[in-house]
Amino acid sequence: MSHDHAAPAGRARLAVAFGITAAVLVAEVIGSIVTGSLALLVDAAHMLTDAGGLAIALTAATLSRRPPTSRRTWGFGRAEVLGATAQAAILLAVGVFVLIEAVRRLFAPPEIEGSLLVIFGVVGLLGNVASIAVLASGRKSNLNMRAAFLEVVNDALGSIAVIAAALVIQFTGFQLADALAAILIGALILPRALLLLRDTTNVLLESTPQGLDLDSVRDHILELDHVQSVHDLHVSQIATGLPVLTAHVVVDDSCFHDGHAPKMLDDLQRCVAEHFPVQIEHSTFQLELAGHSEHEHPTHD
Repeated sequence: MSHDHAAPAGRARLAVAFGITAAVLVAEVIGSIVTGSLALLVDAAHMLTDAGGLAIALTAATLSRRPPTSRRTWGFGRAEVLGATAQAAILLAVGVFVLIEAVRRLFAPPEIEGSLLVIFGVVGLLGNVASIAVLASGRKSNLNMRAAFLEVVNDALGSIAVIAAALVIQFTGFQLADALAAILIGALILPRALLLLRDTTNVLLESTPQGLDLDSVRDHILELDHVQSVHDLHVSQIATGLPVLTAHVVVDDSCFHDGHAPKMLDDLQRCVAEHFPVQIEHSTFQLELAGHSEHEHPTHD
């Protein structure tokens, strides 16, 4: 069975956004060299991470479509999470560098050509808006697409900051505007990177999926007829939209003698698949007699 969570349309959007971002990156690098602007150079560096991030996202979206094998039983479903984690880590590093360099420039601002900076800032903004339009409809499909969309949104905000700094420099001669714009861009990068890193790390650590209360799952299972107790209950997430659950469920001994055990299994799987906000379609239950725990390693709730 293939766990496909990256539709062809999503990969096509990523490819288009990558092409746009790469083109704007080249323009901004040229612009930063011509104008000497740190804000534009920072935005170009941000664009570089975005282009790399979109390349990672595109690769992850492609890998995640590969079918499971006997070695990788979930296929490459977690590739999207690894890709988003890599993007978040790169953005975090860039954000820290931006703030350090911008503060340094506050004390030694270089001369910036405001009129040229406006032109390159507008080019960057137009590219960002185009990428936003391409990715907007698929931004909620998985962590990979969410990371890519947030990349270009923050790039657009960065381009607006560059344009604002350029206009201030052109009309007032206030050269510190460039460094202040760079600080603003860095301030936009860091919170987003930390939030994304938190979400992807939670998946990699196999934390309970966001929006699911494990105690509520346990209580609901215990409400089913013939269920005596639940232990070793785990819920984690392989990839976006693919939560998995395992549990040991102690049931009445009679269930194993009157043929009721198969119905118990159906009831348990239906319970976790339909009752909660996070629908768990991949569940594995071990039905046990009350005395079975004597033969197991130490268990936990």
